[in-house]
Amino acid sequence: MARETVVDSRQEILRTAARLFQQRGYDATSMNDVATALKLSKGGLYHHFQSKDEILFEIMNHAMEITQERVVDPVRGFAAPEERLRALIRLHIEVVLSPRDREITVMLHENHPLPPALRKRINSRKKDYIHFLENLIAEVQKKVQEEVQEKGRPQTKIKVSPRAAAFALLGMINWIYQWYKPEGELQAQNLIPQFTDLIFGGILA
Repeated sequence: MARETVVDSRQEILRTAARLFQQRGYDATSMNDVATALKLSKGGLYHHFQSKDEILFEIMNHAMEITQERVVDPVRGFAAPEERLRALIRLHIEVVLSPRDREITVMLHENHPLPPALRKRINSRKKDYIHFLENLIAEVQKKVQEEVQEKGRPQTKIKVSPRAAAFALLGMINWIYQWYKPEGELQAQNLIPQFTDLIFGGILA
């Protein structure tokens, strides 16, 4: 029970710090600001995290954990490449739009001054996800080409590379937080099919 309380406390600190960093800016937010928002003593905050850099790193690392648990792991459960890609688009959008973890995932895509060693670790995890998506897009393209060949139709070269498509997809989804409004016309239920059509129309062009 005590361990669960510690874990919950750390996650609450990360959510609160992410919200403050997003609202005020990383440089303008002090450890004292974070402690005050949480109604903790400064010593209580330092019991969990030794520095603001450590908090920022853990926010970004937690965002990658969320991506792994809620996007990558479930996607692996689908058999066909096209099903996996459709699932990835849907799940990634749902993560970005999740009210509970929105600040966490936003911080992952902001440009903040992590120390080089910590930035290298985060960038390594980001690259793993990009490669996963790039390989999945390549599988979809290959599968479609094979189906075209089986039907005896003339093959045409697909013009969009998997890497370009991966970066385009991530840019589209990760930018949603800049313009998305919960009360607006574009909600998850119509965003997901439109983004899916955009991506499939592009990578199979």
